[in-house]
Amino acid sequence: MTRQLENFIDGRFVSGDGLEHIDVRNPANNELLARVPLSDQAVVDEALLAAKRAQPSWEALPAIQRAGYLRKIATLIRANAAALADTITREQGKVLGLAQVEVAFTADYIDYMAEWARRIEGEVIPSDRAGESIFLMRRAIGVTAGILPWNFPFFLIARKMAPALITGNTIVIKPSEETPINAYDFARLVAQAELPPGVFNLVGGNGAGAGAHLSESPMVNMISFTGSVATGKRIMAAAAPNLTRLNLELGGKAPAIVTAQADLDMAAKAICDSRVINTGQVCNCAERVYVERAVANAFIEKVTARMAEVRYGDPLADPTVHMGPLVNRQGLDKVAAMVERARGAGAEVILGGSVAPGDQGYHYLPTVMINCRHDMEIMRAEIFGPVLPIQVVDSLDEAIALSNDSEFGLTSSIFTRDLKEAMAACNGLRFGETYVNREHFEAMQGFHAGRRHSGVGGADGKHGLLEYTETQVVYMQHG
Repeated sequence: MTRQLENFIDGRFVSGDGLEHIDVRNPANNELLARVPLSDQAVVDEALLAAKRAQPSWEALPAIQRAGYLRKIATLIRANAAALADTITREQGKVLGLAQVEVAFTADYIDYMAEWARRIEGEVIPSDRAGESIFLMRRAIGVTAGILPWNFPFFLIARKMAPALITGNTIVIKPSEETPINAYDFARLVAQAELPPGVFNLVGGNGAGAGAHLSESPMVNMISFTGSVATGKRIMAAAAPNLTRLNLELGGKAPAIVTAQADLDMAAKAICDSRVINTGQVCNCAERVYVERAVANAFIEKVTARMAEVRYGDPLADPTVHMGPLVNRQGLDKVAAMVERARGAGAEVILGGSVAPGDQGYHYLPTVMINCRHDMEIMRAEIFGPVLPIQVVDSLDEAIALSNDSEFGLTSSIFTRDLKEAMAACNGLRFGETYVNREHFEAMQGFHAGRRHSGVGGADGKHGLLEYTETQVVYMQHG
């Protein structure tokens, strides 16, 4: 039976009767899974009012008590891990093993943020005046909104909810209309954890409806969004009249540099893994390769062999596949069109290069392209699919310069056994993250932040937590 999803507002599930709905389908076989309500402005305002009412009393709780609720949610996630991973795979298409990692990582992330309850510290600042003390306090921002993507839909709930709640904020979440089911399952766990009403709210909808209403509402004190650059710009414009604080994680075009001093087997494996994880639908994937000419032929042979071993299919029909489908027809058509334009510009496909045969699911073949040039779209625009474009360079300096010549600035990597080269890249690459001799995948205690069009602000770790606070400085004359 097709599920009818209900919004979660003020601690209860609310029927979507009277609202339009859209279908949620399995991208591997087009099976109808659920119907999600397209929340209108009245529904969004109801959720925001609930969050606004709940926020003062939630902030007044000692942080360690707020942490207790988060730990309950993490425990419930672990108890329901198998069902949650199955849901993520069905509606998003990622392989089951990666969905299981996403669920486990989400629970660990919530616990990690709960641990900050006793570590959110202010400062004592020396005063120039006798008999005065200056204190810097960390305060909650108020009502926050989390607008989610579809590629890691379950984890992104926690990445926005956990730091918001532990610092005393309340939140309204809008999941992607492509992958909302897991978010409604998350809301059921929130209800079981008996979180105070209004602290966490969930509304379904699309960007033009619920997303736009959240972005332009004066009741929202901070918007956290993960998604495309174009949508991020629209959110920024909508939020501007209210001067709403923004936290935006947008696109990426991560370069991977392979020098003549690299372990080519290591580089080929790490770059392949980074290219096909979640079918290439990750903002910090290795999106383009710059390899030094002296090892170019050997590296291309090795990475192509790795990519050729990647098997694709329906992850639930065959749990051993390495790669599932793209999320929808639009994504599949975009990848196919980019590859064809690159061919027309002179790039050569040496593996894959086409939509997978068959009429079920949105599958694209693992693809390697050579003879790519930096001025090609395939080297400059985000692919978001299992396509690896490679350009040969003559030096590390050239590779660094080409890497930096991008509107994006999220992640980057270098493969070398030479410490001087590694440090030159770390100092020269203008990206929020640089990985040395490893795949692209961030840690929860790091700080996942981009430069240029890759976003505003960041997430994870101490610095991600502090994004959800504002400062209050107290000047106390006591002498």
